[in-house]
Amino acid sequence: MSVRRSGPRRPNTAVPAALLVPALVGLAFFAIPIVGLLSKTPWGRLPGLVTSPTVVDALRLSMISSLAATLASVVMGVPLAWMLARTTFPGRSVVRALVTLPLVLPPVVGGAALLFAFGRRGLLGGPVESSTGFLLPFSIWGVVVANTFVAMPFLVVTVEGALTNIGTRHEAAAATLGATPLTVFRRVTLPMIAPSIGAGLVLTWARALGEFGATVTFAGNAPGTTRTLPLAVFVTLGQDRDTAIAISMILVLVSMVVLVALRDRWWRGR
Repeated sequence: MSVRRSGPRRPNTAVPAALLVPALVGLAFFAIPIVGLLSKTPWGRLPGLVTSPTVVDALRLSMISSLAATLASVVMGVPLAWMLARTTFPGRSVVRALVTLPLVLPPVVGGAALLFAFGRRGLLGGPVESSTGFLLPFSIWGVVVANTFVAMPFLVVTVEGALTNIGTRHEAAAATLGATPLTVFRRVTLPMIAPSIGAGLVLTWARALGEFGATVTFAGNAPGTTRTLPLAVFVTLGQDRDTAIAISMILVLVSMVVLVALRDRWWRGR
């Protein structure tokens, strides 16, 4: 007979009025703007709006850039999270702060920093352009770089939290049996943190899909080249409000689906 294990149950505690009132006000603060957006949505024209060339082009660029940014984030972010969780080295706290800085840095500042690093006169961008002719900003590759810069910290934080929670007991056991560090990472660590990697990837993708400030600063706002969905909202808001609302609804729907699907997984770090 198997016993079904469940997570810790939440206490069903009565909420004091002194806490309930501000909690409900806080909930309304988040809910009312979404209700306002829903109330202005032209539901009858919505299918035609979301299939218009403006929206289709922006959606295509957003999907390409956000998926590429997610792939780049997993290639770099998982090893980085492992290094922060499993090794000790001088300045680790500084490295962790640097990696998570885009979480609190204004996106426009991040875009400016990318421009000074990879732009035509940037620290690396200048020498690269003079030797190869390749210019990263104001291209689809610039969008990918901007998206990766602001979104990868979500993956690093999620995976590092998972690694910290599981401890090192299983990895140490595998090492004592003769497994190499790379084998331990592939055969023991990765399977144990796979759900957290999945959650981090979804969050990373959603953040990349909704990125605006760093993208417009570093990659520009060229239709068909760098104009993603958030940039299309900004442009059409003053020209065609119904199209802007339709694009906003796409982003709201994607974000809600992601957060509901993840439930408590990200906050629990597993």
